[in-house]
Amino acid sequence: MQAMAVIFEAPHRLALRPLALNAPESADVVVEIAWSGISTGTEKLLFTGKMPSFPGMGYPLVPGYESVGRIVDSGAECKGRIGEWVFVPGANCFADARGLFGGSARRLVVPSARALPIDENWGSDGVLFALAATALHAMAGGPPDLIVGHGILGRLLARLTIASGAPAPTVWEINPARSAGADGYDIVHPDADERRDYRSICDVSGDGSLLDTLISRLGKGGEVTLAGFYQQPLSFTFPPAFMREARIRVAAEWGPDDLVAIRAMVSSGALSLAGLVSHVQPVADAPSAYPTAFTDPACLKMILDWSACA
Repeated sequence: MQAMAVIFEAPHRLALRPLALNAPESADVVVEIAWSGISTGTEKLLFTGKMPSFPGMGYPLVPGYESVGRIVDSGAECKGRIGEWVFVPGANCFADARGLFGGSARRLVVPSARALPIDENWGSDGVLFALAATALHAMAGGPPDLIVGHGILGRLLARLTIASGAPAPTVWEINPARSAGADGYDIVHPDADERRDYRSICDVSGDGSLLDTLISRLGKGGEVTLAGFYQQPLSFTFPPAFMREARIRVAAEWGPDDLVAIRAMVSSGALSLAGLVSHVQPVADAPSAYPTAFTDPACLKMILDWSACA
């Protein structure tokens, strides 16, 4: 069995070609992908060759960990799941490429437990399932009153904060292309914000040089959550943090409970994912879609449409 896939052959070298898939085992399902998302964090680092070393890293690799589609076949233990609409947070099913992420292909073979059922009526917004769960995970210390960055993760954090019943957060953004689109909260340039008593600041900018600035905006006992992905070592000036008894917390990706909670919130209408996908391109345009996703500040979320791919 083969599937068309996006492949990073090496840093800055992208290809679209068929790859052989490992045969499904008894507890595996085969998912035909309809849409897959492009991450401007980890996938940009993979594309540019700046991703810190992880077990399983290397090239060629198939990127992607935000895919939605339908189970079309399975091993003997999972026949009852055929026909389900699911989210797949990556795959490792390619005979000739690494699958550290592995979600950007027309068909994927994954363990049944990694094919997460979602409502088909979410449509292409379903690619945001794990990203919304990652935003919720970042709120484990409580909803933020300041969010740094108004990209897609910042917008999800703001929506989740409001959905939690907490006061609307302030959102910092310095790029005019991302300074619109607020829904019930204020977007300000940091220079226009004089407040210095924030209880909880969540940074999704990925800019480690901001750490001293963020600490200086905390009230006594406040917390900075680092929810971006930071290429360089982080450091901070100790005396201001000491004076505030500041806490610094690192938020990783979602956990299973976060996925359950997001699925319930979206299904009930408590959280909307609408209006966050800004660009949809056919997978044939992947060579131009990835650079657009990585460099165009107007691109909140790029997704690839696999429907025309055999």
